[in-house]
Amino acid sequence: MLSKKIHAALEGSSAIRAMFVEGKELAAKVGAENVFDFSLGNPATPAPGRLNQAIRDLLDEENPLTLHGYMSNSGYEDVREAIASNLNSRFGTDFTWKNIVMTVGAAGGLNIIFKTILDPGDEVIVFAPFFGEYKNYAANFDASVVAVKPDYETFQPDLAEFEKAFTQKTKAVLINTPNNPTGVIYSDATMKEIARILKSKEEFYHKEIYLVSDEPYRELVYDNAKENFLTKYYDNTIVGYSFSKSLSLPGERIGYVVVPNEAAEAEDLLAGIEVANRTLGFVNAPSLMQKAVAACIDETTNLEFYDKNRKDLYEGLVKLGFTCIKPQGAFYLWVKSPVENEAEFVAEAKKFNLILVKGSAFGCGGYVRLAYCIPNEKIKRSLDAFAELAKVYHLFGQTL
Repeated sequence: MLSKKIHAALEGSSAIRAMFVEGKELAAKVGAENVFDFSLGNPATPAPGRLNQAIRDLLDEENPLTLHGYMSNSGYEDVREAIASNLNSRFGTDFTWKNIVMTVGAAGGLNIIFKTILDPGDEVIVFAPFFGEYKNYAANFDASVVAVKPDYETFQPDLAEFEKAFTQKTKAVLINTPNNPTGVIYSDATMKEIARILKSKEEFYHKEIYLVSDEPYRELVYDNAKENFLTKYYDNTIVGYSFSKSLSLPGERIGYVVVPNEAAEAEDLLAGIEVANRTLGFVNAPSLMQKAVAACIDETTNLEFYDKNRKDLYEGLVKLGFTCIKPQGAFYLWVKSPVENEAEFVAEAKKFNLILVKGSAFGCGGYVRLAYCIPNEKIKRSLDAFAELAKVYHLFGQTL
């Protein structure tokens, strides 16, 4: 008999993956070239050539017993030092290798953070719309998420609602900027106000409340926006990062966690996260990939590719009469459904071979998410299908 937790997970299985599977099934029927699959945030740019060469060099030059062997549960010290130095040079931080724990991607990082700080019954505040797996990560440790609605004009968090969301059970606030699914970057003013509210709630409840920053899209920013690092706003901040997007390595599952010295009981936090890495079964992050990313720490993905897709899709849909939030980062477009029930809109889109993801999968119904990490020629060809979809809802007449 399956566990109650797995039964619940099966019932709430990922809508994103479900739409991805539907896209594959549709492609088998009508041909992959005729399906416009915007479901999965799978990077569409290759990993940097330097990374591939680094892997070859490591395999040729390193002792295989060392390269493929165990190390500290926190990862190689030289890799962690390389990451700390890179962050310090970019963001004016003051980290050493001791502040870094290598992880099995951002998901592994969030799970070891949660295992370290959450007790059964604790609550984690999230800002809608949010990555749906956050619920499962909290549930892994018998905690729950409390969703705060956005300002629907800007999709910045509704900070008045945020302030009301705290209870004695609140243990953490989980933030994701640039945001999946909206592509919105939380402004400096928003972050300062979030920090102010957190500090006041810590004083009110007489306990630490952590800001957990999920940052897989940190480098994917547009229109001269600057990358940000959130430890400068609030001492009790823990950062989880993944190289999945910045180096196009989602299948390699490599990332890291940062705990600043300013965090309360920072040494114990780091020790707990290291133990959690082992006891959750990760043991350590993949050894070869640790060394490879350290050799390519200054490399980034082809941002111009995503920026062109962003502009072509956003401008094309707005011209057709769709209401869209212009993304400032990541590689997602957040589109308002022309009908209240976005599931109906998703089903209608599928008739034109358009695979979209329901906003309710992100805790925010009435919208859909499009992942524009697909070839640009498909973006352009998809606009004809979107034009037919727009006719169904009589959307024509609006212009940029």
